Amino acid sequence: MHSAAQTGIIFELVDSQHMKELLNLIENSLIVEGAVVRVVNEDALRANIDKLAKVSALDGGTRAAQAGYLIRAAAQALDVIPASIHDLYLARGRGIFSTVWTTPAFNLRALAFDCARAAFRSARKVDAAAMIFELARVELGWTGQSLAEYAASIMAAAIAEGYRGPLFLQGDHFQISASQPLAQEKAVIEELITEAVAAGFFNIDVDTSTLVDLSKGTIPEQQTVNAALSAQLAAHVRQIQPQGVTISIGGEIGEVGGHVSTVGELRAYMDLFNGTFAALAPHQPGLSKVSIHTGTAHGGIALPDGSMAKVNIDFDALKNLGQVARDEYKMGGAVQHGASTLPAELFDHFVSQGAIEVHLATAFMTTFYRNIPVELKNEMFAWLDEHHAGARTPEMTDEQFHHNTQMHALAPFKAAAWNLPADAKAQLLAAWEAQFDMLLDRLGCANTRQVVEQVVHPVTVMPHLEDYLAVNQPNTQVSGLAG
Repeated sequence: MHSAAQTGIIFELVDSQHMKELLNLIENSLIVEGAVVRVVNEDALRANIDKLAKVSALDGGTRAAQAGYLIRAAAQALDVIPASIHDLYLARGRGIFSTVWTTPAFNLRALAFDCARAAFRSARKVDAAAMIFELARVELGWTGQSLAEYAASIMAAAIAEGYRGPLFLQGDHFQISASQPLAQEKAVIEELITEAVAAGFFNIDVDTSTLVDLSKGTIPEQQTVNAALSAQLAAHVRQIQPQGVTISIGGEIGEVGGHVSTVGELRAYMDLFNGTFAALAPHQPGLSKVSIHTGTAHGGIALPDGSMAKVNIDFDALKNLGQVARDEYKMGGAVQHGASTLPAELFDHFVSQGAIEVHLATAFMTTFYRNIPVELKNEMFAWLDEHHAGARTPEMTDEQFHHNTQMHALAPFKAAAWNLPADAKAQLLAAWEAQFDMLLDRLGCANTRQVVEQVVHPVTVMPHLEDYLAVNQPNTQVSGLAG
């Protein structure tokens, strides 16, 4: 419930010069009447929504907050509704669909608005709706994006491309840093979850796998802190989720880059999680999925010439743990992280082995660097040479160093990326669209709109301008976090 004072703030800001300027940017295709936003000219809105997205991304302060608020309100007016994938995953786990697919979760680190436009173009060509747009805690600092800004970029892209229907926004790797005080980290993640939900992220991956202690003598002992803390954070999600929304929550049993997860670890984690969660949130739904490690590494492993080392994924582990997750714990299945640097021919295996979801990030960032003007790329790499020299080891080639650090140049050059020449952006979007075409095909996502809409019935949660005004600056990087 919002107070009269807060309502007064809304009216004051609606009447502000900033708001009038923003509405002029989109040719007054929206009408704002108090807390109600109506679309009066969809064609003009679609043609000019990029201007609002740019303000949201670059301006900061009240102006950016108002732009993000307008984008979300306009998106929902056009039936682009933030949604939870929880019911779809549980239905998949019960095997009620003849269609089989693996849901891709896209981390769009560079030019999220333009990259998402490419994704929606690909989706519309094949009537795909089973796809997630996500951002990890560590990526907030790398990319200079707040969660509200990222959500606004994705929703603006959907408007621009005429996409309709449930929109799955996900907080990825909301991760505890094991190098920081635990109580402090728990409070930070709870605040991050609250901020995410206010921005329309109705899918949250709680990641306390950094707290797995392999020095303990038994597997349950190794998983105790991980399971207990993830249950506490999941209970926080249930406490703050909007009325009528069951947020999809994911857990994680082992860090990506560690040893391959086992069935014993999955059972230990889930039994401990379920016991703690039931005490904290009685009669509330638990996890819809669980992330495991199968042999990949975030970002892949760069060879001296810049090519990627071959990765041996344990697909049997993915299949077996996913089956246990479905049969014994009634979840959707197991999630694969760190896969975007794999060759295209391997993506079919995720579907055949029953992966419920696969996370993809690095390949989109690599495409960005390969398609921007060489002058800008050289400037970004020179910045990395100067500001991240401490990450270079003596045996590293330039190609390896730049691959391993390229994410750190995104925030400092965010405005330069937004201001790319039109021809350079067109080339970049075409390259991204080809990537999305391949992924949606290989992961079996074509024609998933029908099954999504059969199960997912999103609740319209109206945005509140004061939530956008209260958004924090993107988190600076914290040591001990994975991307």
